[in-house]
Amino acid sequence: MKGFEGIVGHKPVLDLLAAEAARPAHAYLFVGPGSVGKAAVARRFAALLLCKDDASCRRRVLADLHPDLILVEPDGRTGMGVERARETVARAVLTPVEADHKVFLFEDAGAMNDEAANALLKTLEEPTATTIFILIAESEDDLPATVASRSRTVLFGRVSEDEIVAALAGQGIAEDQAHRVAVAAGGRPGLALLLATSPAVAAFRTAWLSVPSRLTSQPGDAIRLAEAMVAAADPLLQGLAERQERDLAAAEAEGRDSRAYKDRHERERKRAAAALHLSGLEILASWYRDAAVASFGGPVRNRDVPGTELAGVGARDAVARARRVMLTVDSLEVNQRPELAFSALFADLGASA
Repeated sequence: MKGFEGIVGHKPVLDLLAAEAARPAHAYLFVGPGSVGKAAVARRFAALLLCKDDASCRRRVLADLHPDLILVEPDGRTGMGVERARETVARAVLTPVEADHKVFLFEDAGAMNDEAANALLKTLEEPTATTIFILIAESEDDLPATVASRSRTVLFGRVSEDEIVAALAGQGIAEDQAHRVAVAAGGRPGLALLLATSPAVAAFRTAWLSVPSRLTSQPGDAIRLAEAMVAAADPLLQGLAERQERDLAAAEAEGRDSRAYKDRHERERKRAAAALHLSGLEILASWYRDAAVASFGGPVRNRDVPGTELAGVGARDAVARARRVMLTVDSLEVNQRPELAFSALFADLGASA
């Protein structure tokens, strides 16, 4: 779709935003799981608002070089405080430099504390006609209700494996690798694009599928297994680290603020690691799903797992363990450390084995 080239999936959302661009609302809240492409869509929507059909202008927006695109980022690597919100309020009343609008993009809106949200609230309630806010979070609950209720919410979901495989194949990725990446990404196009050429994808999936055979009733074994599963994501983050090094070198060569880039890169790395941890848990849950289905002679998802392994867990136990795995997903989503969450999970699964 014109203006949203390179976006994988989300066609209903893209159709909506393309229509919205003619008469945009004053504030949008993009919500959905991490790494599904919310930020990428937000950049292209901002480019559509600021540039219309001007290709050169769009390139400047996507490169953060347009004067009417204002990135509002957390203070350092974590929270967004009241001073940053007040700076935004002061800039929101200024006239656009080139375009018909100014677009304020909050890629980590969930990092905003209550004081910052309150400082921003009046501007959201009574914006200038030329100001548009795009806030990005994983859930409306990440923001105070007063902020969420004054924004037009746009919901992003997971993208089908078939769409991800097709997108990767279109970039020249071999079919087998594209399928492995799509499974590991768990419906997250941003993660899939990050992993597209990584040779470690197969090892990551194999590591998580091996967890049931490595469980014991010993707490120390649960801790060691948790450490191993956290470390399993590290090779997959190497490509991100290399790209960030190139970005930082280019920024320093242009005289930009390298500290801001380092903080942004650290937040990006944490998001990617969190998405991989969730994907690992989903792969493990799929093992137990297969064990339940196999007991009734149904088709399994992980056809490379020996049937003798799956047969070792009855259907009732398999369903209960899959539920326990998904409870750990909830724990990670409320920011519990993955080492602790995985240790508790593996101890529980080992005790019931």
